[in-house]
Amino acid sequence: MVNCAGLVSANAAGENYLSTFIPKEKHRLVLETCIDVPEESPSFPMPLQKVGISGKTVWVSLTDNKGGHLPFTARILVNLPATKRGIHMSRIEQAITTLHDKQFTSLPEYGKLLASHVLEAQNAQNVSLELTGRMPHIQKASVSRLTSIDSIEISFSIELEKNENETLESVYVGAGMHHLTACPCTLSYNKVLFNRFNDPWPQATHSQRSKTKLSVGTTDFKQLPDYGVLVDILHEVLHVSQDLLKRPDETELVLKAHRNPQFAEDTVREIARAAGEKFNDILPPETRVLVKTLSLESIHIHDVECCLDTKLGEILATSAATTKEQNK
Repeated sequence: MVNCAGLVSANAAGENYLSTFIPKEKHRLVLETCIDVPEESPSFPMPLQKVGISGKTVWVSLTDNKGGHLPFTARILVNLPATKRGIHMSRIEQAITTLHDKQFTSLPEYGKLLASHVLEAQNAQNVSLELTGRMPHIQKASVSRLTSIDSIEISFSIELEKNENETLESVYVGAGMHHLTACPCTLSYNKVLFNRFNDPWPQATHSQRSKTKLSVGTTDFKQLPDYGVLVDILHEVLHVSQDLLKRPDETELVLKAHRNPQFAEDTVREIARAAGEKFNDILPPETRVLVKTLSLESIHIHDVECCLDTKLGEILATSAATTKEQNK
């Protein structure tokens, strides 16, 4: 049946699916006397660093989505000591079920609470959780001002490690968008080829749809930036794609991409520069900044990937050195 929230549940009318072949009391007695297999000693007592579930769809109610549930793909892993044969998979699912009807202000808030529940339920020393999904992204076209209903990829990951006196955490939030890039090489070549150095309009070059993601990681959950801040940084650097574009809107986007052509290498470096300017004096220098881009090449059969994995302090040092060199 479908309830008022639009969720589909099992047939609650006859509830025939709840009938059992074996009396419940019999099941209870068996559970009290049978061996808890996961708690058995393994035949080869080696500790396992990570074991759990992946490819699991979790539905998260977020205030950003007016309380509606959004699907995210979860990967949840815990450590397993050498003394135990296996983990209790059902306890992970129970933790997910416990949080289903709660509303959260952000995906990181949900993810941290879920990771804590799993860590406690499994009596584990550490847990690794990753959540990836999409959220609505409303954009206005530059000329027509029409509203385009698009989406952004967001992600959250957390590592919790429980020690005797405290629980250490390492958290990441990420946002990714599709955008347009134009190749600087062909543009520059055609400028020379056709002697169009003083032409106010850019020369022909090939362009491609790309996808770039910015992630920021810290050891303090309270310092984790909102994914909206990451989206602002991406918008600042990229020629962001939209689904609803009229011809004047398309022309403006294409011209902007050709006036400021970008290699994949340019996009990740400029996003790192913009992230440095945004987070300077806000986040500690050891904050991890990860930028990944994938360019779906239009005139080549291959695609192009580029990745920058660094720390905020390194970005700021490079920015300072670059500014000093330019001012000479």
